[in-house]
Amino acid sequence: MQKVAFKMQLKPGMKEEYERRHAAIWPELVELLKENGITDYTIFLDEDTNTLFAVQYLTGKSSQELGKTAVVQRWWKYMADIMETNADFSPISTPLMKVFHLD
Repeated sequence: MQKVAFKMQLKPGMKEEYERRHAAIWPELVELLKENGITDYTIFLDEDTNTLFAVQYLTGKSSQELGKTAVVQRWWKYMADIMETNADFSPISTPLMKVFHLD
């Protein structure tokens, strides 16, 4: 199993809306993530910078690699008004390098 982390950017003032949308995450999206080996997916927010920090365990593809699926494309469009995105509505995402780990 691999652990990956990445950051994304939330637009100012969108914290509550981001939380609301994730509290009602679509069941088909959850199913897709789990079917592709994504577990223990957590997103943190640095409120000072509106930076989202995501961590997930993988046995398959990361959530960022599922962008060709219809459900992920719909989710990206749904979230595009509250996040910084690329032209295809995918969130601007920066992989983060692991520099320390302690079990």
